[in-house]
Amino acid sequence: MAQAWWRLEMAAPPELEESLLWKLPQLGIHRVALQHRPEAPADRQLVAWLPATDWPVAERDSLAQALAPLAETFGLPLPDLRWQEQADEDWSLSWKQHWQPDPVGQRLLILPAWLDCPAEHSERLLIRMDPGSAFGTGSHPTTRLCLEALEQLAADRGGALAGLQVADLGCGSGVLGLAALRLGASAVAAADTDSLAVTATTANAALNGLDNQVNVALGSAEVLADLLPRGPADLLLCNILAPVIEALSPAFDQLLAASGVGLLSGLLVDQAPRLQQVLGDQGWRADLVAQMEPWGLLVLHKSR
Repeated sequence: MAQAWWRLEMAAPPELEESLLWKLPQLGIHRVALQHRPEAPADRQLVAWLPATDWPVAERDSLAQALAPLAETFGLPLPDLRWQEQADEDWSLSWKQHWQPDPVGQRLLILPAWLDCPAEHSERLLIRMDPGSAFGTGSHPTTRLCLEALEQLAADRGGALAGLQVADLGCGSGVLGLAALRLGASAVAAADTDSLAVTATTANAALNGLDNQVNVALGSAEVLADLLPRGPADLLLCNILAPVIEALSPAFDQLLAASGVGLLSGLLVDQAPRLQQVLGDQGWRADLVAQMEPWGLLVLHKSR
């Protein structure tokens, strides 16, 4: 018998996007997408698919209670959760409809695994992604900030990240590390505390023919440090929530060389001052160099 699914839709205000994408997998909801109309990119909707047998009415009612504290943190009401039954044969097609070739910056293209590269983007650096588990596809502002910063860093170095060893802390889908490799980095060490993220990064590295340059493991900063064969990395990527960055920051000395560069995203612009102060107290200079309201990106250097 075909399995039935619930399709969940809710508005995703900018303040809540990252928190929702972090919280939902913790609640067992991994099939998640964000969508928006081309004419209204700021009006984003979160769409998720949940097996009907696992989400009876009591479980669906409790989901709103579990998500409400996320909205309260920002002084917002939780957007309405809208549920619709969907047949098994329809959900995967619906999922794929939310994915299109996605040019980022001047040189990168995020391409769903089942699509051909459009002719108009044939000169871009291709990063193929399989959305079997949604952990970051380039669509979220914090991911785009990191991707564009990688591109700018490559431009500042003569067009490539040639020879750089990269540490990706909280790798998710692996998209940032794969972009660094496409831009010329030599190797990526990646870690995430979610086993599904480790699986996704491993699969996406293989999908792009880059699995021999990616070493990924389950764990946090201490595990990532052990994956770096040449010691602290030349480039640290960290696209996770600001409180988590703060908690992990004491380990940055083991992850990032004194001459290296860190790209820290996943934070709200108004969270940047506190994070800058914490990092400053640890001997780092963190400059807010880019933002897509309300999100910001810090570039990290060792204080001189």
